[in-house]
Amino acid sequence: MGNPVPLVHVVRDGVVEGIHYGSLVVLGPDGGVEFAAGDIESPFFLRSAAKPLQAVGLLRAGLELPDDLLALAAASHSGEDIHLAGTHAILRTAELSEHDLGNPPALPYDPAMRDEWLARGRAPRRAAHNCSGKHAAMLRTARARGWSTRDYLDRGHPLQRALAATVSELAGERVAEPSVDGCGAPLFSISLTGLARALARIATAGAGTAEGDLARALRAHPELVAGTSRDVTLLMRAVPGLIAKDGFEGVQVVGLPDGHAVAIKIADGADRARMPAAAAALALCGLDPERLLEPATVPVYGGGEVVGGLQAAGELASAALAAGARQLFDVKYPITRTRSAAWTA
Repeated sequence: MGNPVPLVHVVRDGVVEGIHYGSLVVLGPDGGVEFAAGDIESPFFLRSAAKPLQAVGLLRAGLELPDDLLALAAASHSGEDIHLAGTHAILRTAELSEHDLGNPPALPYDPAMRDEWLARGRAPRRAAHNCSGKHAAMLRTARARGWSTRDYLDRGHPLQRALAATVSELAGERVAEPSVDGCGAPLFSISLTGLARALARIATAGAGTAEGDLARALRAHPELVAGTSRDVTLLMRAVPGLIAKDGFEGVQVVGLPDGHAVAIKIADGADRARMPAAAAALALCGLDPERLLEPATVPVYGGGEVVGGLQAAGELASAALAAGARQLFDVKYPITRTRSAAWTA
């Protein structure tokens, strides 16, 4: 993506210490662009923000799961016990095991869980990988269709062709030549506008459709989409009806039931900059800024104390302030939050 612009400031004791550049789009209920910053039309790698789109493709291909396990199929989970148990439950429905997962072994994504595993001398496992729910659901779908499970990650596999077609249809644009994601699955590339359009379709879908079934599952089980203390989960809990998904390298997408949608790519891939930018963009969609404070608060530490935080910058900040979102820029620290210092220092 070209032409990134300032989206987020890192503020320490009132001084701008750093700037995260990126691109962002806000779509209105009619699908039109209501706000844009940076490059919103060039294709980029969606990373895990593609998972809700892929989950729709799995449902269209015949996946059948209860809502909790369906939410896990679209997750980048933290590796908590509920996530590992859910992954194994999906595999059991296909009469498969953790050894059939094509993603690499990993430690839990959640820092506290990872530290606990290391303290207990536990080795990386495939089920602990943040993408294991998606992979288990891919295997379940392949088994249900009578497709090979051994090569389910190959680009030419009928499952992956079906998922690419679904991503393209939901986004309303051609999927660029794929690469390989960190988990080993084909990695799709579309524009920010296409990503926002796709999630808006999911967020507004009616009952009885694959999109609507997935949206219901995500709303009912946000802790399975990410983790009990993750910002995506907190945002979905704070705003009823909202669905959200993050992705590595600074990707965030949010869809609202009224048809608004936001998609973000932080140019330097900084995870910490996603949610401050998303909160400002959601304020442009008419959301109450007070509801956004907890998930959007990213403290900056000095000497073990909170001395600042991250906040929207540039034209995004100006637009959010004009929309009455002063609360996002006047945060009084400290904010009580379960968050690792490694994510924010």
